[in-house]
Amino acid sequence: MNYTFVAPCYFGTESTAAFEVRRLNAENVQVSDGRIRFEGPADLIARANLNLRCAERVLLLLASYKATTFDELFDGVYAIPWEELIPADGAFPVKGSSLSSKLSSVPACQSIVKKAIVKRLQKGHRVLTLPETGSQYQVRVALRKDLAEIYLDTSGDGLHKRGYRRNSNAAPLKETLAAAMADLGRVRRDSVVYDPFSGSGTLVIEAAQKALNIAPGLRRRFAAEKYAFVPAECWQRARAEALEAIRRDAAFEGVGTDIDPAAVALATNNARLAGVADRCRFAVADVRDFAPPSEAIVLTNPPYGERMGDLAGAAALEKTLGSCLKQHPVSGAYIITADAEFEHHFGRKANRRRKLYNGMIPCQVYMYY
Repeated sequence: MNYTFVAPCYFGTESTAAFEVRRLNAENVQVSDGRIRFEGPADLIARANLNLRCAERVLLLLASYKATTFDELFDGVYAIPWEELIPADGAFPVKGSSLSSKLSSVPACQSIVKKAIVKRLQKGHRVLTLPETGSQYQVRVALRKDLAEIYLDTSGDGLHKRGYRRNSNAAPLKETLAAAMADLGRVRRDSVVYDPFSGSGTLVIEAAQKALNIAPGLRRRFAAEKYAFVPAECWQRARAEALEAIRRDAAFEGVGTDIDPAAVALATNNARLAGVADRCRFAVADVRDFAPPSEAIVLTNPPYGERMGDLAGAAALEKTLGSCLKQHPVSGAYIITADAEFEHHFGRKANRRRKLYNGMIPCQVYMYY
């Protein structure tokens, strides 16, 4: 049996996420703003959750239909064979969202969806009560321009939560966005990656995991591992394949520096938890002393005013970085920032720019070759 999936991703990372989905041999891959839609068998639930670096989660699409009234919303949900997905004791909380739709009250929509699932499960399992004491099956309802989409969330925690970053510095870059940066920077198995503002080490660590082909989800668990309709052997097989695919012979080297000793200690520990401590090293250093080798790829997220509270200080750091890279030219530099004046401060126009979002903050990746 084939299922339909939707993998949400940050705006600007769609092409990278779609490439990753296609590598999993998914069928009918469709790309739209902020999401990838695709199809495949049950074992794709495991492989997608384990291997997708840039997607935020993997959602199982159960129904898509027009709903402008509560009756239409109820009927569409009731038509789904929930008894084939959720056991009689399963818990099924409902989360919802609504945008530009007649059904604008999210709490009311969630209540209607919950009621429809209850009615269907009672009939399907031939029971009067649903204790919801078993495994959790997170249901999501999304209404957009009167189109209702009903999902089952197979991921649980967002896929950016790899399991290696227990703590972070004050302004962390999400792991999924850092992975997209590594893709933009064309990180390969023999790349040398430097980050002069390494913080908790995310950019260097994600680059290392990409170079060594370490599946990002190997160190965590997923909601669908407890789903009765997803065989346990799917997860066992997907994990075994992911472990087999790791390239420990890769010649990758990652170097991160930061002026904050606490951040350096945190990054070092994160690299250990991520399984790449032997390929990454972190040290305390000022950006004024940044002198990367010519073969280096620089991936960095300089502190900027919107989050750090000091626009003048951010501009000074960008100017210093530009001066250092002028004195020490590198293979490529990929710098993500929300500072619209970055090129002016850096002292050079980018060869190319890519608009991305860091959380809700619009950013640009400035690419220098």
